[in-house]
Amino acid sequence: MTELAWTQIALIGLIFVWSGFVRSGLGFGGALFTLPFLLLIHNDPVFFLPIISLHLLFFAGLTIIQSERKKNSDDSTTVNWPFVRYTLLIMIVPKLAGVIGLLMLPIDLMNIIIFTLIIGYALTYIFDKPLQSNSRTVDVILLAAAAYISGTSLIGGPLVIAVALRHIKPHEFRNTLFMVWWILVSIKLIAFVIADVDIQLINALFLLPCAAVGHMIGHRFHQRLLQRDSRSFYRTLGWVLLGTSFVGLGQVLI
Repeated sequence: MTELAWTQIALIGLIFVWSGFVRSGLGFGGALFTLPFLLLIHNDPVFFLPIISLHLLFFAGLTIIQSERKKNSDDSTTVNWPFVRYTLLIMIVPKLAGVIGLLMLPIDLMNIIIFTLIIGYALTYIFDKPLQSNSRTVDVILLAAAAYISGTSLIGGPLVIAVALRHIKPHEFRNTLFMVWWILVSIKLIAFVIADVDIQLINALFLLPCAAVGHMIGHRFHQRLLQRDSRSFYRTLGWVLLGTSFVGLGQVLI
């Protein structure tokens, strides 16, 4: 990050605190709820996505390991393995296609796609109309779309959640989704290495303490979120994402 000003680096550090918080607190959103802010500072998704991916591998793996150690005394730490297998069988091929798209599409076009998708997600939060699946056919469509979107930008989480709501219990959400993300992100990083993309290991290590602070705060927040009506939180977050994405689109198009 030597090409960035110190003010930009400081802002990126704060955003990665937020990234760790939402990832640990919600079980998803490490990219969805942070990428639009990062792209306002430095408009290259290929720069940030490897960092977010490496952080996800570390913190998701850490959370799952800690949960597995406690699972005998705490049922809330379980992973729904049948759902993990079900999603991966559908998602692996379109995931790889999405990674190819990320590497081939122009940066400005990728930014437009990312901001447009986030605007769509934001509207579902604002109007409290979450995406839902009601059949196996819709499951397949949503998971395939989520895999491609995740391959390009790591923001396919809401589509996977729409399917997960039909198949897994609330207390299984975070660890089950973490396991799905861990496997899919591993595939993405392997593809990056094969394509000779800089995976930003030094920058990921530099920002790891920031994400760790957010992770610890989010870990405490997670149980409270399970016990409360979170609609007002998501509605507020939706408005913030909507405004940020419109600003980002303006920077790309003007």
